[in-house]
Amino acid sequence: MYSQSFAGLTGESTGYHFHKTYAIISTMNQAFIDGQNLRYSTAKADKSWSIDLRRLRVYLERKYKVDKAYYFIGYQMQKYEDLYRKIQEAGYILIFRQHNDKMDSIKKGNVDTDIIFTIMQKIADREKFDKVILVSGDGDYFKMVRYLIEKSKFARVLAPNEKYMSSLYKTFDPKYYAFLNRKEVKDKIAYKKNRSKSK
Repeated sequence: MYSQSFAGLTGESTGYHFHKTYAIISTMNQAFIDGQNLRYSTAKADKSWSIDLRRLRVYLERKYKVDKAYYFIGYQMQKYEDLYRKIQEAGYILIFRQHNDKMDSIKKGNVDTDIIFTIMQKIADREKFDKVILVSGDGDYFKMVRYLIEKSKFARVLAPNEKYMSSLYKTFDPKYYAFLNRKEVKDKIAYKKNRSKSK
């Protein structure tokens, strides 16, 4: 359905090299990132901003005990090779949509169905992990999130932009959602040109 590799890199191996510098954690949550929603939600903010993906990855690990972070980006395009490499080097397992030659003129490649399928497949296969962290404010994930909460397999929706998060999520207990654009979080993960790379 999709590829996990690009230009000779694999997300699994990149994830290993990223994590080996960190202490082993007993909790093993997994994060699933809607790359399109992340990008568009920050760009549409009253004051547009960009996320430093490396700092976000560290934040997910330290705050939410994320062992693996899957970054769903849509269709693979050769001209974005450098971007794909940077995402993987930041510690993410990169997931592409399967390319269809008949869809060359349609490059949006919504990833919501891929994320839902991947998560539910892990649940069906009884993969050993604790809970799901979803980075997106898109309401298309609502039914899945509700199901995962009922099964005690869900930790948090992290909406990139409070203004554009689906109101459906506000029907849940507030402990199940948070916002990346809140100042205390944004200060930790925002890209700043001359910012120190220290973790």
